[in-house]
Amino acid sequence: MTPRSEIRARYEKRRRRIGGLLIGSVVLTMVVVAGGYWGFRLNLTPSAALGIWRIEAIERPARKGDRVFICPPLSGALQEGLRRGYLRRGLCVGGVAPLIKTVSATSGQFISIAEFVRIDGEVLPHSRLMEFDGEGRPLSPHVGGLVPPSAVYLHSDFPGSFDSRYFGPVATTNILGLAQEVWTREP
Repeated sequence: MTPRSEIRARYEKRRRRIGGLLIGSVVLTMVVVAGGYWGFRLNLTPSAALGIWRIEAIERPARKGDRVFICPPLSGALQEGLRRGYLRRGLCVGGVAPLIKTVSATSGQFISIAEFVRIDGEVLPHSRLMEFDGEGRPLSPHVGGLVPPSAVYLHSDFPGSFDSRYFGPVATTNILGLAQEVWTREP
């Protein structure tokens, strides 16, 4: 093989590799966009099972025990959570990704916060508050109180979850839908 034909063969091999990567990237982008259009989301945080989830339309008021996708409101606590890296970037207002949480209380229920969260006097399981985050920065719990009309109190069993323990109740208008597992595994 001549030096010129050897160079040409290497060039063609490199061109095919780059073309394959480009086609693969385009296909992956199309899958992600199409999946998002149909309500599929990828969860990579330990607050819920890791993997593929789907947002299912909710045709009724949210109830205690519903696992939901929400767009978090950009309150002061949530803006601080975004600055500290507790929240991922996404398509919700303020550039935040939707969160997966469980509805633990609804309008009219009373939340008291101390070492644990209590809802109407009963301890919420797995609700111990953390004084500091993983980097040693202090965490400020929400003050508690009555869950306002058209709001829900959200929780995750994961000890390090950033949920209503720290940012308070969320308006039901922020609920995108029920969170349905498609293909997941526990963290």
